[in-house]
Amino acid sequence: MTSPKKREKKPWRRPDRRRVRAIRERLREMYGVPVNHPHHRPIDELIKTVLSQHTNDGNRDRAYAAMRERLPTWEEVRDAPVGELEDAIRPGGLAQQKAPRIQAILRELGPEPSLDWTESAPVEESRGYLLSLPGVGRKTAACVLLFSWGIPEIPVDVHVHRVGGRLGLIPPDASFERAHDEMLAVVPAEDAFELHVNLIRHGRTLCRPKPRCGECDLRRMCPWYRDLDHRELIAG
Repeated sequence: MTSPKKREKKPWRRPDRRRVRAIRERLREMYGVPVNHPHHRPIDELIKTVLSQHTNDGNRDRAYAAMRERLPTWEEVRDAPVGELEDAIRPGGLAQQKAPRIQAILRELGPEPSLDWTESAPVEESRGYLLSLPGVGRKTAACVLLFSWGIPEIPVDVHVHRVGGRLGLIPPDASFERAHDEMLAVVPAEDAFELHVNLIRHGRTLCRPKPRCGECDLRRMCPWYRDLDHRELIAG
């Protein structure tokens, strides 16, 4: 059984809004219209995103719940012996790396940790501050702004990066940094949350590392699929 071969690629061109809307509509038909419910707890989102690194959502949530039960305030999380915090978040994995990172972030937030000001600050200012925190990258900063306040952002994880590259929303070889910039450039603000969620859903179900193209309603508008040598394409 051989892998699909690729024909010669055409140079990538940034898609226009009409194409982005068409992709949104097809994803909407497949997965529905997700609705964002901003929770107004930016520090919670920040620390949860740190805990989510290199693990699944279930382990992240267990680690977060255990941490908040043992250390109910952010001041207690910040000031606890690092070993105690490691024990609390152990269900999330990599506790020895994540515990000192969480405490370093909370120390940077000052005596009374708060990120509430990011709700009304200019987006570039909020993003820049978040990126200045220890170990915080574009995905984490985007998660804080999108899920805490509903500020238009598209966190680019491995699914969004893979699916966005195949659909031509971003260059196939784009770095994660550039992928964030390109997604913000082409996706209308009102569609940011919907596309983020549905691209992840698509990446988890059909557009996996080994894609199930034969089942995908997006294949006719997918440059990656069009470039395949379909004589050797084996769906699923």
